[in-house]
Amino acid sequence: MTRTVIVGAGLGGVRVATELRHRGYGGEIIVIGEEAHEPYDRPPLSKDFLKGTAEREAITLLSSATAAEKGITLRLAIGVTRIDRADRQVSMSDGSTVGYDFLVLATGAVNRPLPIPGAELPGVWSLRGLDDAASLRNALADAERVVIIGGGFIGLEVAAAARLRGAQVTVIEYLPRVMARVLSVEMSQYFVDVHRRHGVDVRCGVGVTSVDVGPGGSVMGVACSDGTCVPADVVVVGVGVTPAIGLAVDASLRVGDGVIVDERLLTSDLSIYAIGDCAQFDCVITGMQLRIESVQNATGQARFVAGDIVARAEHQSGASPDRPGYRAVPWFWSEQFDAKLQIAGVAPAHATSVVRGDPRSGSFSVGRFVDDRLTAVESLNSTRDHLTSRKLLSPEAGLRTRLTQAAFADNTVALKAFIGP
Repeated sequence: MTRTVIVGAGLGGVRVATELRHRGYGGEIIVIGEEAHEPYDRPPLSKDFLKGTAEREAITLLSSATAAEKGITLRLAIGVTRIDRADRQVSMSDGSTVGYDFLVLATGAVNRPLPIPGAELPGVWSLRGLDDAASLRNALADAERVVIIGGGFIGLEVAAAARLRGAQVTVIEYLPRVMARVLSVEMSQYFVDVHRRHGVDVRCGVGVTSVDVGPGGSVMGVACSDGTCVPADVVVVGVGVTPAIGLAVDASLRVGDGVIVDERLLTSDLSIYAIGDCAQFDCVITGMQLRIESVQNATGQARFVAGDIVARAEHQSGASPDRPGYRAVPWFWSEQFDAKLQIAGVAPAHATSVVRGDPRSGSFSVGRFVDDRLTAVESLNSTRDHLTSRKLLSPEAGLRTRLTQAAFADNTVALKAFIGP
């Protein structure tokens, strides 16, 4: 009987475990997680959980009772300290070791610190885990003035949640526009307008030089690079994440902006996989290696790895059977106030943007083209465009005719008309 050890009890790690059982894997499954909580879903932390419309039970991924029923061993409140590739075993923070036939690294990412004076003050928060979210939710209940440092997905979702709870909210973004790393200029500006309509003060092209201390040693406000000071009871830092690749580095696995994997999501050690936020893989859209932070990426890669492990276990030799590699189209989503953003594909910063529909209507899409080839579609309150775009971008899609920029912009013709039978 084989044993699969999964390092990381987040969405990706748990999905590998449950998918293995779903596919009939009869070996032992061990999931190791650093947090004491039963595995839970992280995306709702900055959305419904922070707004107070979802509680702990609603975001549980795998209860201890369900894990036991499925024959999945949960080892929680414990960390993995070392991978011994020669003996195929991992060492843990309690001094114990466990061997593996297959090892899955689903270690995720860690928040990037803010290297400025005052970042450690009481009242300065970052959002990564359940304890962070619960503490921040309590703080927001009484907060009158909230400053968000960072205008990415997490920062803007927290800003919306705080504003809906009645606080005065200021978002400070160092770059010239919000969500600049992932969005077109047009969609970025739309979300600035959405937040401002709801009373959020959005300031772009401004840095934060310090968090100022008030009476009693807690936060009083933030000082900005333009010479202004913004009062605050609560400061939330959301300036991005870095992949948790320390174990891989210490084990001499190949790393770059993440743990480098091949088309089967295998690392440079063929008994070790890496998935989710920590993995750098070949993107089907760009043909380049990327690291993608999204729910779809974690769950899609988890399903693929589970299938690969089952196939290898059935072969008994442990060799990878001949099966297609991971080729899923990346997609993302975010909800802020009444705006639901869905993105299919990925686009470089130099991509050409083509607007489909009227942004003033509150429902439109932006196509991102590189050399007249569609590489991503951003859809605002248009699930139909989003779902069709995922099909259009799939390498398996058979197109009736080439989708030009002009054809994409023509909102009188449904996008599905370009997909072959």
